[in-house]
Amino acid sequence: MIPDFEVTILGNTSSIPVHGRNPTAQVVRYHKDYFLIDCGEGTQIQLQRFKLKASRIENIFISHLHGDHYLGLVGLLSSYNLIGRTKPITIFGPKGLDEIITTQFRWSNTRLGYPLKFIQTNPDEPEVIFDNPRVSVSSFPLKHRLPTTGFKVMEKQRQRRLIKERLEEEKPPLDAIKAFRDGNDFKAENGEILRVDDFAYEEPGLRSYSFCSDTIYDEELVPHVMNSSLLYHESTFMEDQKERAQITFHSTAKEAANIAKLAKVDKLLLGHFSSRYSDLEGLLAEAKTVFSNSILSEQGETYAIK
Repeated sequence: MIPDFEVTILGNTSSIPVHGRNPTAQVVRYHKDYFLIDCGEGTQIQLQRFKLKASRIENIFISHLHGDHYLGLVGLLSSYNLIGRTKPITIFGPKGLDEIITTQFRWSNTRLGYPLKFIQTNPDEPEVIFDNPRVSVSSFPLKHRLPTTGFKVMEKQRQRRLIKERLEEEKPPLDAIKAFRDGNDFKAENGEILRVDDFAYEEPGLRSYSFCSDTIYDEELVPHVMNSSLLYHESTFMEDQKERAQITFHSTAKEAANIAKLAKVDKLLLGHFSSRYSDLEGLLAEAKTVFSNSILSEQGETYAIK
């Protein structure tokens, strides 16, 4: 069975909530692992609205300290406390985020009923910041007006699918079946080697999801997102606002598409749209002139990573 790997968009606008669009937040799910990436204003309401299991979120990743990427965090953490959460939460984010959160809780005399851990991200070097037997999360530098990191969620080697007809025909022992699932050959008691490739389908490619929140066009990030199954890249402006994008350290949709092309990703998900656009089709059209497999992110939509 192939584990589910998907991302649900909770917010996709920049700066302020407009046109029915909320600030940046999304939930990445890999099987039973739930990750919240960025937490703009209203994130907890969006979690309820789209019927996501907020209680399963144990790791939160914040890209940088512009308000549209983290101002929903205190409200979410407070609500967890009010409903009696006891499971720990780890927050990965830039320097200063722990002070912001603990200061607000201190002055509101809030005592959390669950452990809260902060891990500071590095805006200058790529790092693996989360790792379990199923999946890893790496951070990598982005170029913005504040220290900013992107994130890459990468699955680890998953079990191989077995060829049922071969199993029924050869009837290997249970230990051999386990070895085949893990991608290994098996040595029988009589010394015979049972080859995994005879009993299991070809090893599946590993899937990955890359998240680039706020960044000026920067080809240095290409190696960090190379060959991603799905790339979310900010596309705040259209080409006629390219100068504005450079001044504010943002990207155009066409520039996002060029990163996707250079990085040879499978699919590009556009987001972080400027409030000046009520209709987003123009951004999509410009992106597709460079990278045809581009799509607009939509709030409440879940995108399979495959």
